[in-house]
Amino acid sequence: MNEEKFNMSLRKFLKNVGVTSQQQIEKAVREGNLTGDTLKVKVVLTAPGTDLNHVVEGEIDVG
Repeated sequence: MNEEKFNMSLRKFLKNVGVTSQQQIEKAVREGNLTGDTLKVKVVLTAPGTDLNHVVEGEIDVG
């Protein structure tokens, strides 16, 4: 495995995930009928062909 190539590809993927996720969350907050001051969020990361199943849950303060 080429560590440098892998690292660059991984960083590019994670940057895309971060940017697009932020855009979608902002859109949901602007367009949604939210109740309360927090938005519960959940991200599930999988990779077909592997046993990767990583879940991150949290809350975003929108108040």
